[in-house]
Formats: sequence, C-alpha cells, structure tokens
Amino acid sequence: MELINSSYFQPPTLLLTGIPGLEAVQIWISIPLCIMYLIALLGNSTILFIIKTTSSLHQPQYIFLSMLAATDVGLSLSTLPTVLSVFFLNHREIEFHSCLMQMFLIHTFSSMESAILLVMAFDRFVAIRNPLHYTVILTHSRIMGMGLAAMIRGVVLMVPLPILLNRLPFCKDVILSHSYCYHPDVMKLACGPITVNIIYGLSLVLCSFGVDSMFIVISYILILKTVLGIASKDGQLKALNTCVSHIFTVCIFYVPLIVLALIHRFGTFTSPLLHVTMANLFLFLTPVLNPLVYSLKTKQIRFTVHKVFKSRENLLI
Repeated sequence: MELINSSYFQPPTLLLTGIPGLEAVQIWISIPLCIMYLIALLGNSTILFIIKTTSSLHQPQYIFLSMLAATDVGLSLSTLPTVLSVFFLNHREIEFHSCLMQMFLIHTFSSMESAILLVMAFDRFVAIRNPLHYTVILTHSRIMGMGLAAMIRGVVLMVPLPILLNRLPFCKDVILSHSYCYHPDVMKLACGPITVNIIYGLSLVLCSFGVDSMFIVISYILILKTVLGIASKDGQLKALNTCVSHIFTVCIFYVPLIVLALIHRFGTFTSPLLHVTMANLFLFLTPVLNPLVYSLKTKQIRFTVHKVFKSRENLLI
C-alpha cells in the first residue's frame, strides 16, 4: 500500500519545456522573444494611454479596443516570467500551485479576449446597420456592462479548472510540453480519472469560444447583408474597410487556438516542434500584432500616435 501511495502524488514542481532539440541555442531564441514581449507590452500600453488621454477617442469602438489591449497586456504578463525564465535563464521548474495559477490566468484572459472580440463584432454591426443610432445603442453604461460581463464570465468559467486539477493524483512524469502552463497539457500528467476534467474542458470550449465564434460569424453575415444593400461601391468598400482590422484580429486569435486544441486532442500524430510552434503563436500573435494592425489601419489612432510622438520630440528639442 505504501508503494502504491508513493507512486501517486501531487508534485511540488513541474518542468516546463523550451524548444526540443534546440536547448543549446535557447538563450539566442530568448532575444526575439524579449523583443516580442516588448512590442506587445509597449504597443498595447500605448493604445491604452492614447485612448484614455484623447477625448475624441472616447467612442464605443475605441473603448472596446482599449479593453482588447488591456486583455493582451494581462495575457502577456501572465506568461512572461516562465517563458523568459525557460529561454533566457534555462530555469524550467515551476511550483505546482503557481502553475495552476498561471493556467487560470492564461485561460481567463483568453476567454475575456474571445468575449471582447464578440462585442467588437456587435459594435461593427451596429455602426454599419444603424449608424444614426450608434451612440444611442452603445451607451457608456452598456459598454462597461459588456466589459464587466466578459471579465466575470472568464473568471467564473475558469475557476473550476485549477480546482479540478488540484484534486487529482499525479505520476512521476512532471514534464510539460510548453514554456507555460496550459490546461490540457497539465491534465495529461494526471494518473487519476480525468473524465470530469475532459467534459468540463470541452464544455468550456463550446460555451465560450464556440458560442463567441458562432455569433461573430453571424454578425459578419448580417454586416455583409447590410453592406450589399448599400447602393454605391464606394460606400460598400468604406463600410467593409472599418471591419478589416477586427476580421484580421479574429483570425489571428482563433486559428492558432483551434490548431493548438487539435494538437492536444490528436497529439500522438504531431511532432513536439509543432506543439511548441503553435503554443508560441497562440501566445504571441494576438498581443504583438493587435497594436500594430490597429495603429496602421485606424486613421484616428495613427494620427494621435504621430501627434503624441511629435509633441514629445518637440519638447526634447
């Protein structure tokens, strides 16, 4: 009995993984990772600062964008300590409960981002379908309510994940597949029955990401229907152009998420390098590209950024 009990335990630490086969050059890989973190944090923080300090940007579209930027900052900060620790310092250990906390934060911010992308799709639908009633429908209180609902939903849905994992016994294999803690990855290390975890994880995907993506698609079908009803070609292109940044953001968020989920579901047929690549794409793609895309495609933000930097440059001169 004692031998059996010693075979099943809750490990004090888990081991994170960098890039298999490239351990000798991981310190060099940490340089572009640091640059990407810097772009993500500075870019999203700049968007938050500009929207907060520019009264002309206190409109629904930009308030939702600031929510997206804040979520990306949170997601980046959740993973930064372990990713840089693995690649820069070659320190792979993470305390078990710290791993569960990081996992909770990553999944919570991901759920929040999905919900915010949904309300941004609704924002584009209202702006194109009812432009005259845009600010009447999307009042400040409703916008804040949507943001709060996204946050509460993320927290409530993800709280059971670490609780369900904490009750499980673990075997001697404590090596994770990524440089951060991801629910399916941690769950696979458990020795006990994980049926409840699998069912709840699947329910989470369907009830949050699945429902959000379905309503985003419906929103764009209605947007397309409205755009096709516009008489002039210029009017159609102008309406669609306001959606380009959001469509791009939806794609770079959901595509790596879906591929990563499929890899974990059918992981025996894929290489470890593909695991790591998709995990890092999921981690970096949205926080890094969102501020760049919105800065380039949104005239008001581009103009304000240029104006802010020009004024700072004049002060230095």
